[in-house]
Amino acid sequence: MSNTLAETTDRPAPHAGHGRKHLLGVPQLTALVVGSMVGAGIFALPMNMAQAAAPGPLLIGWGITGVGILFLAFAMLLLTRLRPDLDGGIFTYAKEGFGELMGFCSAWGYWLCAVIANVSYLVIVFAALSIFTDRGGNVILGDGNTWQALIAESALLWIVHALVLRGVQTAASINLAATLAKLLPLGMFAVLAAIAFKMDVFTLDFKGIALGKPVWEQVKDTMLITLWVFIGVEGAVVVSARARNKKDVGRATMLAVLSALAVYLMVTLLSLGVVPRSELADMRNPSMAVLMVELIGPWGDVIIAAGLIISVCGAYLSWTIMAAEVPLLAAQHGAFPRVFGKQNRHHAPASSLWLTNIAVQLALVLIWLTGSNYNSLLTIASEMILVPYFLVGAFLFKVAYRRRDKRLIFAATGACVYGLWLLYASGLMHLLMSVLLYAPGLLVFMYARRGHQDINLLNRLEKGSILLLLVATLPAGWFMLH
Repeated sequence: MSNTLAETTDRPAPHAGHGRKHLLGVPQLTALVVGSMVGAGIFALPMNMAQAAAPGPLLIGWGITGVGILFLAFAMLLLTRLRPDLDGGIFTYAKEGFGELMGFCSAWGYWLCAVIANVSYLVIVFAALSIFTDRGGNVILGDGNTWQALIAESALLWIVHALVLRGVQTAASINLAATLAKLLPLGMFAVLAAIAFKMDVFTLDFKGIALGKPVWEQVKDTMLITLWVFIGVEGAVVVSARARNKKDVGRATMLAVLSALAVYLMVTLLSLGVVPRSELADMRNPSMAVLMVELIGPWGDVIIAAGLIISVCGAYLSWTIMAAEVPLLAAQHGAFPRVFGKQNRHHAPASSLWLTNIAVQLALVLIWLTGSNYNSLLTIASEMILVPYFLVGAFLFKVAYRRRDKRLIFAATGACVYGLWLLYASGLMHLLMSVLLYAPGLLVFMYARRGHQDINLLNRLEKGSILLLLVATLPAGWFMLH
């Protein structure tokens, strides 16, 4: 592998106008990835996992997921070293490997998913705060969809907006502090659960006979939950243009994945040693709060609620940085309108940040007007982020095949297999319905190309793909309505 990585460079990332003080080091990059991966879901993980599987199948499921995500993270690490000239990862890997259209679809899908994720984070924050405000039947924040919640969510949205406009480095440093803060209640829970851990409780019905499902089915159900917990793994790669040193991107990604995997394993496995699986499965969410009450008394609920709020705010900040970065990079390469390629004097992606947050604001207003739950839209949008993950592995495979390096081909194959598994397990039907979200993006793509000079013409395959995508909206729309 040493010969293969001979092109590795330690030079600063070539981002126009960036001084070194504006660049991100390993701590900020790692926190960005951890912050984007570890959000609200971890606080509900004990109950969700207990419903899906017993400890034995759970260990197998986490083992398979752990290997898969490490392959994907390793693929990103290799690409940052093999192709240090490609900034922005998710978009540029797809564009370089598979053409202009695939690059745009990757950027559009990723951005749209990030927008919808940001809406969910804002709603979850104030739904969590309702624990403190909604008492005695008095609904103020409710499920995050009241008019009071809308005002509070909008205020937080534009505060974070102003923060990111001050510079990505500033926002990333604050995110580092938020990530460390969210790990405190999680660390406290892990220590207390380890002290209260009983091996006889953990090994009780180890294979899950009481669930009435074979081990392989429990493993599959477990992996359907772990499917989503590593979304955000690409965080450092997306902002690679802002890295102080190209090697830091790969290091931060691997460090973040290993850290998140360790946290997830501790939270789920230790919980099963505190109370029996059947009891854990019947708990309300966030189940970690219920467990904390059992461990330290009434204050447990408050600690976990505070941890959840800090965690979600940190995840929201991470995703805001990433959501604004992708349109900036896409605009610089001719895939998005040129206006979104502008940065302010703090080197913040000002135009794309405005685009992102106006879209988030409109979504918040719609949620308030309809009082609706948009879980199905979130699922479909999340599907869109899985396609770029597969393309990362596929691009590495392409690079590896050209170099005829067997070790690289092995790493790329592992990443590709995991990427395909993610798409299959998340539901091919949702992938079809995500076509409805890709279709309007094509209008943006065609408009953007008119405003750029010196861009590659679409080949016959890409033109055919556009036609197929438009045709696919018909069955996708039918499935959505039925």
